[in-house]
Amino acid sequence: MLKLITKNYRVGMYIRLSREDGDKQESESVGNQRKIIERYIKENNLIVIDEYVDDGVSGTTFDRPEFNRLIADIESQKINMVITKDLSRLGRDYIKTGFYIENYFPERSVRYISILDGIDTYSETVNNDITPFKAILNDMYAKDISKKIRSVFKEKQKQGEYLCSTPAYRI
Repeated sequence: MLKLITKNYRVGMYIRLSREDGDKQESESVGNQRKIIERYIKENNLIVIDEYVDDGVSGTTFDRPEFNRLIADIESQKINMVITKDLSRLGRDYIKTGFYIENYFPERSVRYISILDGIDTYSETVNNDITPFKAILNDMYAKDISKKIRSVFKEKQKQGEYLCSTPAYRI
């Protein structure tokens, strides 16, 4: 794990779990993401200002309630550091993820840390150099899962299976 030179950082912990991720046995839960980030914060004597949790929201969109609140807190200078478990928790759209890491955060003097990927925008590391490639792979993963889910629904439809949710009432 990264050790950092601390100054007066005000940390926003960002946690996200999409519905698709929640269906996977190997996926990290919200609680596990929180523990990883909290351990990192404790080891580096950082100050947590707030926690932002988008549970059940896809990483392919950045129009997420808690992410929007995080951005508002950056704009109001409430926080100046964002920490995620890994890059895919920030987002799976490589263009927008790149925008936040390469433009938005630096323009507002916000330090971004992805713990498991070893990304720290404050320091010059090899991990930072490969961040765009990781973002592309995260984007490709989201598109691949989407295709697979659509193909399963299409096949069920061809087989005449019921595809709608359970009705709220019974007749």
